[in-house]
Amino acid sequence: MKRILDLLSEEMGKAFEAAGYEASLGRVTLSNRPDLCEYQCNGAMAGAKKYRKAPLMIANDVALQLGDSPVFKEAAAVAPGFLNLRISEDFLLNMVGTMAEEGKFGLEMPEMPKKIMIDYGGANVAKPLHVGHLRPAIIGESIKRICRYAGHEVIGDVHLGDWGTPIGMVITELQERKPELPYFDENYDGAYPDEAPITEAEFAEIYPLASAKAKADPEYRARALEATRKFQTGVRGYRALWKYIVDVSKVDLKRNYDSLNVEFDLWKGESDVNDLIPEMVAYMKDNGYAHISEGALVVDVKEETDTREIPPCMILKSDGASLYNTTDLATIMERMRLYDPDEIIYITDKRQELYFEQVFRCARKTKLVKPETVLKFLGHGTMNGSDGKPFKTRDGGVMRLESLVGETRDEMYRKIREGREMPEEEARKTAETVALSALKYGDLSNQAAKDYVFDIDRFTSFEGDTGPYILYTIVRIKSILNKYQEQGGKLEGLTFLKAGSESEKELEMALVQFNTMMTNAAEEKAPHRVCAYIYDLANAFNHFYHETKILAEEDEARRGSLIALLMLTRDVLETCIDLLGFSAPEKM
Repeated sequence: MKRILDLLSEEMGKAFEAAGYEASLGRVTLSNRPDLCEYQCNGAMAGAKKYRKAPLMIANDVALQLGDSPVFKEAAAVAPGFLNLRISEDFLLNMVGTMAEEGKFGLEMPEMPKKIMIDYGGANVAKPLHVGHLRPAIIGESIKRICRYAGHEVIGDVHLGDWGTPIGMVITELQERKPELPYFDENYDGAYPDEAPITEAEFAEIYPLASAKAKADPEYRARALEATRKFQTGVRGYRALWKYIVDVSKVDLKRNYDSLNVEFDLWKGESDVNDLIPEMVAYMKDNGYAHISEGALVVDVKEETDTREIPPCMILKSDGASLYNTTDLATIMERMRLYDPDEIIYITDKRQELYFEQVFRCARKTKLVKPETVLKFLGHGTMNGSDGKPFKTRDGGVMRLESLVGETRDEMYRKIREGREMPEEEARKTAETVALSALKYGDLSNQAAKDYVFDIDRFTSFEGDTGPYILYTIVRIKSILNKYQEQGGKLEGLTFLKAGSESEKELEMALVQFNTMMTNAAEEKAPHRVCAYIYDLANAFNHFYHETKILAEEDEARRGSLIALLMLTRDVLETCIDLLGFSAPEKM
């Protein structure tokens, strides 16, 4: 099904052509004065110079051609040359009916679907997730779902930091506590124990302590760096400890990501490309892409058109050690070999923009990717506290992600128990569902690149532009549909009738914007467009609900039509919140 603006523009283009003007002038947009009209066309203003005619005269000519239009109920030319438009209820009825009948509400699938890889986790093994990990996880998850829904093949990769110093720190602290473990005896050649030498509880406590020690004690840090070197170079006991730490860490990471309804297709990390690095380095040297500068191996990525300094991309440090650049480039190399994606998207803090500019330029210059492969960096802003600074705990520390989720869930539970009677178990379960909507919608309703203030009172409110408000609207619709069925009504075989009121028409107009919104959200990788759409749709529904007797409607056909409209609204809203990564409860 074509997007509504395309259909309206086609009809308007025919009218311009019939009046003797170019059809391309007939582009229709949503009205910026909804108190005056529903849609508008400014083509007469654009055509005035070419046709040497007053814009109002052109607009009048076109309006005359629309007198019997099946699409526009009203087309009025107004000074200085705008066309104010209202669409036909019959036209709307046809669009709404088509939406209800077709898969994905009639959303057109791309002629050439893309294969897209999204790198959106970035968690470090050995370190617990903190609030800074919230944004890349939920933004990436939503973009993955949006692009899949729009017809593309999408692969989500957590891309763990599993090859760095934090693991060396944990190993060092473990050695301090349990020096008798066989892993630290380089003469030991037996089998290592099946059970992990570190529990999840110890693991959660050990890294912050080791990190603090490494900052305060240069000797301790040197030992941690040596432990890092040992597991990276394959020293048997240290490599076994590395595997244990990665496995235990993944359990904790998966639990945290599950609590956010975030799922990855791939759980790859830096370590997966370690064996590719020598091959990649040799390739870059042999083909003249890389050269030695001050002892380090680098690739020059500066371009003549640059207006700022773009440093060379370092491949190996002067001591031969690899860097993040090295593993990221090797990962691109692996992704092209294994998956050959059309597009690779990286979602991380916007302050890393220069870094990714270097990496992308290096990947292109060294031909690790095809010329047509899109490499895209989507930088996100920070989640800040009420002081406008990055969110902290009350004592000034970095808050763990599970603590933030828990606090939001507790606040949601308090509000649910405060406002309504509900059994304890049901209240807890509902609070968990609604709290996730509060967190995700509170974040995703902002443009990803912008910073925002985390306001738990506002995010958990059942009023205003919030996740709980959207869910409350869905639950309200479900409640009406349940009552309709309890009264003997059937949800099958219902027929849409022409809108019988202005609020009903406004709800239908909100519904038919779905395809336009989805296309834009997928093209722009913009979850905030989905949020803005469902907020407008929820408002349109609630306005309609307060002005319409639905179950009390005496005309059976009219009542059935209203119920069909509710079902479509529910389905669209539930589809959209699934794209944002949360769901609605049955009751609230």
